[in-house]
Amino acid sequence: MPMDPVGRFLTALDPEQREAVGAKPRQEQERLAAAWERELESDDELDTLDELSPPAAEAEAARRVMDRGGD
Repeated sequence: MPMDPVGRFLTALDPEQREAVGAKPRQEQERLAAAWERELESDDELDTLDELSPPAAEAEAARRVMDRGGD
């Protein structure tokens, strides 16, 4: 399992999004990964999901970040 935030973020994405984000410059990947980490930390619903299934919580946070365009 990747330990760096970008690697963990890429792992949480669905395959199509993973390919698209993987093609972006490293700086953009880092920006998206930081937004993903903020989403994981700030959303109480994800905390509950994380207790049940950490990969599902990470995937949901990644989906939200990508839906918002990484903001």
